[in-house]
Amino acid sequence: MTTHFYTASSLDGFIATDDHSLDWLLSQDIDQDGPMAYQEFERGMGALAMGASTYEWVMRHEQGTWGYAQPTWVFTHRDLDRPEQGDIRFAQGDVAAAHAEMVEAAGGKDVWVVGGGDLAGQFADAGLLDEVWVQYAPVTLGSGAPLLPRALTLELREVARNRAFLCGRYRVVKD
Repeated sequence: MTTHFYTASSLDGFIATDDHSLDWLLSQDIDQDGPMAYQEFERGMGALAMGASTYEWVMRHEQGTWGYAQPTWVFTHRDLDRPEQGDIRFAQGDVAAAHAEMVEAAGGKDVWVVGGGDLAGQFADAGLLDEVWVQYAPVTLGSGAPLLPRALTLELREVARNRAFLCGRYRVVKD
């Protein structure tokens, strides 16, 4: 079982704009069946973790419909609306306890930290983040939500080009 942070980033290291928009990403050219693409990655995931801002963006973007089959832990300190369908579990505090539940719920599949970067950093701080996958888009944002606001040592494991994206998969080097 591996815990992944799989995300897209601008070339200057931001995963969302200051107002949590991903519009810059959705206009980019990518082959959904190409190397290191989202669909194949998502099929291998048994449980998801995401922060409140990511969850709210997904709910807005999908107009209140939940598109993931996997149980999803949403880390938040706010009261958030729950979709009519989907296994959504709201969590607070230390990610380690929730991670143990996620691993059990994943049923032998992997765990995906969807976003944001600070949440992925919390998993890394706890020694629970194993891989970082980044699809770099050919755009700069100048500011926004940082990719991974932590000091981590990473080992490059795989690279690919998927149309406009430079894709990299890294192993988190643990002490």
